[in-house]
Amino acid sequence: MTKAIPNAKSVGLVLSGGGIRGMAHIGLIKAMREHGLEAQVIAGSSVGALVGALYASGIPTEEMLQFFRETPLFKYDFFAINKPGFIDTERYFKIFKGYFPKDSFEVLDKPLYVVATDLLKGEEKVFSQGELIRPLLASAALPPVFSPIEIDKVLYADGGVMNNFPKEYVDDKADFVIGSNVSIAGEIGKRDIRNSILLAGRVTGLMIYASSHRKLEECDLSIEPQELEGIGVLDKKGIEKAFNIGYEYGCRALEASLVLRP
Repeated sequence: MTKAIPNAKSVGLVLSGGGIRGMAHIGLIKAMREHGLEAQVIAGSSVGALVGALYASGIPTEEMLQFFRETPLFKYDFFAINKPGFIDTERYFKIFKGYFPKDSFEVLDKPLYVVATDLLKGEEKVFSQGELIRPLLASAALPPVFSPIEIDKVLYADGGVMNNFPKEYVDDKADFVIGSNVSIAGEIGKRDIRNSILLAGRVTGLMIYASSHRKLEECDLSIEPQELEGIGVLDKKGIEKAFNIGYEYGCRALEASLVLRP
């Protein structure tokens, strides 16, 4: 969906979860900056929360990409011991501290809303103040790969479980909302649901996609690149491809919106 970008209006940016496909968010941000457009408020889940935090810190897009290139997904000494999950998410704290040394929402250049899932109550939780890194780790802790993060005696995991596209947190704070959804669920073949695990994954993906897509359609400007489906959620080899796809889609959407401007 594309509408004309109004002059002198506040802009909100909503970024979905989707693993490595979320590099498309960075491509969109690069396109926005090249077109002289900045968001004033950001909301994100999972990788969308991570990209949103980097953007809210004023970090250049190339450095954002470098963060994901350098952060290991699977490392031998990161494997979890006596924790639910294969990878101990806590081990990433020191890496994140290098990019967010003050570990605080309050030092960000823009308001940021980070969504995580409260595993004990089965509810979504939004973080927007206080410590920053642990909510970011929680929001991106995709089960069962990454262990939950404990904050104030509550276990939190991936925000995409409950709310993969948290548009509602910017609706009353922005006049123009830009959305980027990278959780794609396109057509597949019978072979892709040949066992119970693949079937469960397909059904979960469809539920997340349906919810995200519905809210994406409510945005004033949005991208949802179908080409991202060919990139694995945890495949770091797809970083550059996803970024380029997001950039191309972002440029086209922004140029169309600027043409529509009265």
